Amino acid sequence: MSGRFVDLAVVEKDPYTFYAASATGGIFKTTDNGVTFAPVFERQSVHSIGAIVVNQQNPNILWVGTGERANRQSSSWGDGVYKSTDAGKTWTNMGLKDTKHIGRIVIDPLNANVVYVAAGGHLWGQNDERGVFKTTDGGTTWKKALFVDAKTGATDLVIDPKNPKVLYAAMYQRERTSWGFNGGGPGSGLYKSIDAGVTWKRLTKGLPAGDLGRIGLDIARSNPNVVYAIIDSYDVGRPANPGERDAYGRLLPEGSSIIRGMEIYRSDDKGATWRKTSGLTPETSRQMMSLGNTYNWVFTQIRVDTKNENKIYVLALGVSVSQDAGATFAPFAAGGGDNHRMWIDPANPNIVFTASDQGFTMTNDGGKTKKEATGIHGTQFYNVELDMAKPFHAYGSVQDAGSYRTE
Repeated sequence: MSGRFVDLAVVEKDPYTFYAASATGGIFKTTDNGVTFAPVFERQSVHSIGAIVVNQQNPNILWVGTGERANRQSSSWGDGVYKSTDAGKTWTNMGLKDTKHIGRIVIDPLNANVVYVAAGGHLWGQNDERGVFKTTDGGTTWKKALFVDAKTGATDLVIDPKNPKVLYAAMYQRERTSWGFNGGGPGSGLYKSIDAGVTWKRLTKGLPAGDLGRIGLDIARSNPNVVYAIIDSYDVGRPANPGERDAYGRLLPEGSSIIRGMEIYRSDDKGATWRKTSGLTPETSRQMMSLGNTYNWVFTQIRVDTKNENKIYVLALGVSVSQDAGATFAPFAAGGGDNHRMWIDPANPNIVFTASDQGFTMTNDGGKTKKEATGIHGTQFYNVELDMAKPFHAYGSVQDAGSYRTE
């Protein structure tokens, strides 16, 4: 039992050393390729993690964004950004405490003092400390680089590996209430900066019109001209007809918005224009398998193979892989259930790590076989009960892993 893990940070020069971030259990570190793990984020004021990144030029430097980025009723919040300069032994809170939920942190590959943070902001209400933030002095001071409104935060962020002045940000309008969840709206959209976050332009050419939901991003490391976006899009221009079903086969209330579902878009010119490469038609729904779910507001993650710009992975209830930029899909068996993040080895893309609700899995042969981490003790319990036996037993229900009883 490992619980929900949401991010991975791997030392690329020494991939036996990496960090696994838990939604509600801190951070675990291994130096022996996952044989053993040790907790390294136990004495901070929060336990929920949204993002972690390692400085590849100096792997002793780590950045952590607290507050898981899922939008569940049970999502835990954080208190900003933490930094370690000694490979996780000690941590310092670097501010942005009211961002609550951080989805991604990226470091300028040419200047490690320049760091960008994608912050979702309050889940249960509106606030202004959300969007994309930037520091140029290693976290001493921060500037809000991209802000849409008090309802819309940043949910994903990627940086061009060859030109770090170019960034792409996914903005997401969402708010949870006691009676429901509003996961989308006019604030959601894609933005690009060509001047290191000073100014931003909204990207629209070839992308779906109308209100959008959550968006995931990735850049092809082998060809940074190629950018992928997976978009939870809505057709709000037409209400549902009586008896009409959405892309997932669910019966729609008459008059409600038509949900088109998750669609994959690709740009070959650094975001200037886009084309849809896949969508939830009946055929692709069967192929993609794990896309046919109701949790787009939880996952919506896409990854590009580090050496092949046409090979992509989609993370959802399962993991799907496409060899043709999203035209066709097959299941990728080396993931888990409810998959939140993936790392692909730049030197050998057959090595893939995945963070999921079951913890952490890894494959060294492109998904033919996989190994699950057993040394992580980060189980996520939702409740605990005791019985009347003597001696008594303790019972607990675990996130997506059944229920357990002490012996």
